[in-house]
Amino acid sequence: MMIPIRCYTCGKVIAHLYDAFLEGLKEGKTAKELLDSFNLTRYCCRRMLITHVELIDDILIFSSPTR
Repeated sequence: MMIPIRCYTCGKVIAHLYDAFLEGLKEGKTAKELLDSFNLTRYCCRRMLITHVELIDDILIFSSPTR
């Protein structure tokens, strides 16, 4: 699914950081470096970005265009 807008635990807005997080990982930076640069100090917010799995492509194969 899509990244949640807010952290489930504390409510901080985090969705705008996800694209930059993925780009940084592709460039070879570590998750710790990126999360520190985003000033994400709470482990609940860090967890939201690190553990997110994009499932929309897997789910779309089960949707039928017509019923």
